Amino acid sequence: MSLAIVPDSEAGRGLRRELGIRDLALFGIVGITGPRWIPAAAHAGPGSVAIWLLAGLVVGAPLAVVVPALMAKYPGPGGLYRWTRNDFGPAHGFIAFWLYWVGMAFWFPSAAIFYVTSSAYTFGPAYAHLADSRTFLLCCSLACIWIALGSNLIGLKTGKWTENAGAIAVGVLGAILVAAAALHGGRQGSATELNFVPKMDWRAVTFWAAIAYGITGAEYFGMMSAEIRSPERTVRPAIWLATASVVVLYAATTLALVVLLRPDQISEIGGIANGGEAAAQVFAAPWVSAGMGFLLLVNAFGCLGSVGTAISRMPFAAGADHLLPEAFGRVHPRWRTPHVALITLGLVSSGLLLLTQLGDPMQVAYEELVSLMFVGGFLPYLYMFASAWKAGRQLASSIGFGVTLFCLLCGVIPSAEVRNVWLFGAKLAAGTAAMIGSGWLLYARGGAR
Repeated sequence: MSLAIVPDSEAGRGLRRELGIRDLALFGIVGITGPRWIPAAAHAGPGSVAIWLLAGLVVGAPLAVVVPALMAKYPGPGGLYRWTRNDFGPAHGFIAFWLYWVGMAFWFPSAAIFYVTSSAYTFGPAYAHLADSRTFLLCCSLACIWIALGSNLIGLKTGKWTENAGAIAVGVLGAILVAAAALHGGRQGSATELNFVPKMDWRAVTFWAAIAYGITGAEYFGMMSAEIRSPERTVRPAIWLATASVVVLYAATTLALVVLLRPDQISEIGGIANGGEAAAQVFAAPWVSAGMGFLLLVNAFGCLGSVGTAISRMPFAAGADHLLPEAFGRVHPRWRTPHVALITLGLVSSGLLLLTQLGDPMQVAYEELVSLMFVGGFLPYLYMFASAWKAGRQLASSIGFGVTLFCLLCGVIPSAEVRNVWLFGAKLAAGTAAMIGSGWLLYARGGAR
């Protein structure tokens, strides 16, 4: 199949270079950090602190090595799509992009549900019942998705401040928990015996994949390549600063939660609220918990905006190559953003949010979203690390490839909360087949076009 491929030097035409090293580092911090993984790690016990540090070495560090190398080899927007296309052909490039994009489309509703649920708990007993209201969660989750994408739709010059605020907010939230834990530990000692040896429990393997997934996201830098000022000088320090900051934040806040509370007192979804209540008691200031809820919402808009902005550059690059309708490869004449790609992401994410609620309780629906997110998120990593091998980063590529395969295995195993394992497995298999099959169909249509 012969296709008209846009050269790397021309692919980013029309986009504006708005990200300096400060904005880029904050963009990476808010995009990589997932507050939902912190209570899940604390619920598993203090051994999670060691797992966070290990994940930083075997996931974060390899990504920080391979992403700048691939960006230097293949400049231009699109990141993962462009790297795979140039190394393995347009068909593989399109499938890699499509799997990743759909996986992140599943990530959007699952992240929005977490943020809304956790925030409702932090505002106190009078609002906690809203976390069990399907209507409230769906409406607020949809609002979060569209507000976050909308702020970046009107231009990265405006949208980057949403990302900057989100990164600062999650840092302040972590600092509050660490300060409260230090005071609590000094006065009463730790609520949990601090044994940092991880527990090897096969029933919790999904959690291991979640920890690794929580460190991913450095590839967003590559997707934004055409909008970074002097990428040859700014990307490498920014990506290492962002990765190190995220690992420290995860480890410190997980430790803070287990000092403040026993693991069985920390909910995997409402754990930030549990920590907020404990911090409010330590400081004798009831408003602290609500303040943390506000910070969580600010982080939500920054995180959703950062991720949405980055991944929209892949369909933009595929549209420029005529593998998607031509409109995907255009930038808005005033805002200079790939507006069609951003709006499409919002529509697909909203539809998936509604569809996954059919027939299951919210908790099981949430787990189905997370498992499909793991599949879509990790499968394209196999392509990325294979490209890194060809770029001369063999050690980082080997580590990353092995960890990715392990996470794919762990990520599809249902947790104890899933009662109907067969239905869960059938939905997961059908979702995975639909992602791959729809990608091949779209590629075939693009080739014919």
